[in-house]
Amino acid sequence: MNPTSSLTAPGTGAPAKTGRAAAGASGPERLLFLVQRQGVLAVLLLVVVIASFAYPTFPTLDNARGVLVQASFLAIVALGMTLVIITGGIDLSVGSVFALGGVLAAWTSQWGLLPALLVPLVVCGAIGLLNGLLIARAGMAPFIVTLASLLGARGLLLALTDEGATTHLVSKGSAFAELGQGSVLGFGHPILVALALFGAGGVLLQRTSFGQTLFAVGGSADAATLMGLPVARAKVTVYVLSGLLAGFAGALNAARLSSGVTIIGTGMELDAIAAVVIGGTLLAGGAGSVSGTLWGVLLLAVIQNLINQIGSLNSSYQSVVSGGFLIVVVVAQRYVSRSRRTL
Repeated sequence: MNPTSSLTAPGTGAPAKTGRAAAGASGPERLLFLVQRQGVLAVLLLVVVIASFAYPTFPTLDNARGVLVQASFLAIVALGMTLVIITGGIDLSVGSVFALGGVLAAWTSQWGLLPALLVPLVVCGAIGLLNGLLIARAGMAPFIVTLASLLGARGLLLALTDEGATTHLVSKGSAFAELGQGSVLGFGHPILVALALFGAGGVLLQRTSFGQTLFAVGGSADAATLMGLPVARAKVTVYVLSGLLAGFAGALNAARLSSGVTIIGTGMELDAIAAVVIGGTLLAGGAGSVSGTLWGVLLLAVIQNLINQIGSLNSSYQSVVSGGFLIVVVVAQRYVSRSRRTL
């Protein structure tokens, strides 16, 4: 028997206990489970419908493409964050790693496409590896370790750009620039890359023993250890994947902008965490899905675009709205967790 089968329900992306609890729950409790899993999609559809009637320029194909491209980079970063949070961890370094990946990619693009992709992946993956080893092997707190990595990655970025005075450019028309600026059937490469990665992430979480191990570790690391699951290895792996995805997203963004912008990525870790949690992944770990994260990212992107459509509001209001959604979701998750313990 699969050692994780008693902890997770195959194909659901969530612990089996959650499913059993939901089946035996009362009406209000079932509603809370539904809000946690599908609430963000319902809110996203509602916002899209209202915005489409209120602003004629919102439902246009060009606007939809713009929203999707802008959301692609955060989506890739949030995918890695989803894996980390499912195991009960957190990664505050992704914003700085995203910016570092962009600078490294732009700098090395002068030598071709392969160096522009490999160098940021190696460096950012190494940062994730360091995070994972310190957290899983040394037993250090994820918050402290990844906060230190945030500062270290930002410092390395500034060192590579002479304190931000130097901006490395990507040659126009190069294969690397085409990766970020090209399109297929009118949809930019970043959109297609993000969708492919989310598809792979969904398979990884729901159809592999590694994915089931992540849920088991997030549900109870001690229980997972007693069952013989590779807890430390799983934690190290998710932090490496988080670093790789953040670095790759930064490289893709540099290709689209044709430069390694040094001031981007600040606060991106908070947007990624917000998207993941709004998407239904429990901050305590043990439950979540990549599809929920995707809806969370799209909701934040649509809100930002809607604020731009209004015109009289600045982008700061996105943070206010995102914070409001986050509070509602966390409160709902708290009630869901309580109902699990009592059922």
